[in-house]
Amino acid sequence: MSETRNVVIIGSGCAGHTAALYTARANLKPLLIEGHEPGGQLSLTTLVENFPGFPEGIMGPQLVENMRKQAERFGAEYRVGHLTSADLSQRPFLLHIGKHQVHAQALIIASGASARWLGIPNEQKLIGHGVSSCATCDGFFFSGKEIVVIGGGDSAMEEALFLTRFATKVTIIHRRDSFRASKIMLERAKQNPKIQFLTDTVVEDGLKLRNVKTGKVWDFPTNALFLGIGHEPNAKMFDGQLETDADGYLKTHNYVHTRVRGVFACGDVQDRRYRQAITAAGTGCMAAIEVEKFLEEHGA
Repeated sequence: MSETRNVVIIGSGCAGHTAALYTARANLKPLLIEGHEPGGQLSLTTLVENFPGFPEGIMGPQLVENMRKQAERFGAEYRVGHLTSADLSQRPFLLHIGKHQVHAQALIIASGASARWLGIPNEQKLIGHGVSSCATCDGFFFSGKEIVVIGGGDSAMEEALFLTRFATKVTIIHRRDSFRASKIMLERAKQNPKIQFLTDTVVEDGLKLRNVKTGKVWDFPTNALFLGIGHEPNAKMFDGQLETDADGYLKTHNYVHTRVRGVFACGDVQDRRYRQAITAAGTGCMAAIEVEKFLEEHGA
């Protein structure tokens, strides 16, 4: 089956839903492909207290569901599936969604970034219940508590430093005795009296730790476990066609334009700095407005 659409949106997090809302209100009849993580990272969170308009907070899954309903109200079409490959050398662009082909006059990539996880038992079950990959999202819930951060790079140092605003103690656990973090970030963490380090150590299962050199295993009670081992942008399907940075995030110019005319990127797939629901929604709005201008210029 093959079809042609004015605009196709890849991803159903805050950026994708917002892009769908704005393009639908512009009567562009957008098609949104939900992707392999429907709802994005908000679907893995519990209470969201920092999204404007919800003074009492709102559950993450409910927030993304509300966004979807709002976009559908104006005519956005949602489809289960994920992009398996794309040919951006031709226009309309050729997208393979499973066994189906979709031609797009314009493309918005809002496929997000997936947090890297440890892969230990029960980790996924505890996401939002003591296990998190976002200090700015969940740190407040552990005020006055002791917290663990896993990692040895800048992401881990940034998470740990931010969490000292709330926690009584933050323990950084790293599998080696040397760190990938920049010198300045590592020094900031070492100079903070609330932060301590456990090196040559890995998390085995739950609250059990193991020293990789001695083999010693012991229990390490904590109130929360934060993953500071980075994120993986979901952009591999565009390898060789769109420009990325060293870590795979899509590069954009003029806010949301990629190097291919008619292809726009928004949200966490191109934002390695902020990674917040509200900033993702903002760039989704920008991408939608740029798509509308692009299609007007090209007579679509």
